[in-house]
Parts: sequence; C-alpha cells; structure tokens
Amino acid sequence: MNLFKVFLRIKPLGFWRLLKLAVPNVGFLWPTYNATKACMQLSTAHFGRKHYQNGQANAFRHALWNVLIAKYCAKSANVVDRALNWTKKITDWHEETFFSKELPMKMDYHNNAVGRDLFKKYPQWPQVAFVQKLVSLSDRAVKIKSETDLNQHKNQLVFVTNDY
Repeated sequence: MNLFKVFLRIKPLGFWRLLKLAVPNVGFLWPTYNATKACMQLSTAHFGRKHYQNGQANAFRHALWNVLIAKYCAKSANVVDRALNWTKKITDWHEETFFSKELPMKMDYHNNAVGRDLFKKYPQWPQVAFVQKLVSLSDRAVKIKSETDLNQHKNQLVFVTNDY
C-alpha cells in the first residue's frame, strides 16, 4: 500500500476533513495503517483480487477492515468504545472521500457496521477467530438491490453485482 499514491487521490476538502479527524486521534493513525495493511493481505490470501470487486469478498474485506482497525486501536488505547468511534469515523470518511456510487456505498457502510458490531460483541477474540467468522458470513452474504431494506440484514454481510 503506497500512502503517497493514496494521498494524491484525496481532494482538498477530503484532506482537511482527514486532518480534522486525525489531529485529536493521532495515536490511532499507526494502528489504523497497520490494520489496513493486514486487512488487505488477509483479504488477498483468502479471496485473491476478488475483494477489489463488489461481491462477497469485498463484503468480507470491509467487515474485516473495521474489526481490525477497532482491534488494533483498542489494543493501543485500551478503550473499546473510543476505538469503535474512531473506526466508524475513519471508514465513513474513506467511503465519502473515494467513492460515489450509491448502492456500493450502501453495501460498504453496511458491511463496515457488521464488522464493528462483531468486534463490539467479541472484543477479546483473536484475529483468526474474526477471520473465520467473516469468511463464514461472506459465504452466506446476501445480494442486495437498490430497494433492499438493509435493516433486514443487520448481522449479515451484503454484496451487489460486480457491474458497479
């Protein structure tokens, strides 16, 4: 993951929003980077490059990303609620800054929340347990359409077709 290339993709407003998020949470930046790196490596190990599409592998990646950010940040701060709050803010910022298609964004927000909810419920789980659980959830992920009520799938991963 090349941070320089990522920063080049951020528009000025997105950059200022990131600074506003990061300054009061500077201790979470390194754990978030490490969690992101680990998430990408694990997603590739389990699904190859399919996690870059909008299918079940992508649902896995988003949920795992949120679990790992919360886990790595809670470990460094030893405060689960603060880590979960940071995780939501930074992943919401990511979605708003880099993506704009409505249905894939809904999918990502939903799967992010599934990951955070799973971590909140089982913060003591080792990383491997989260990976196993999320692989299982991705196997049973629900395909959604624009009119799908995501509240009906609260604890399930969701995906859209790869046409997006």
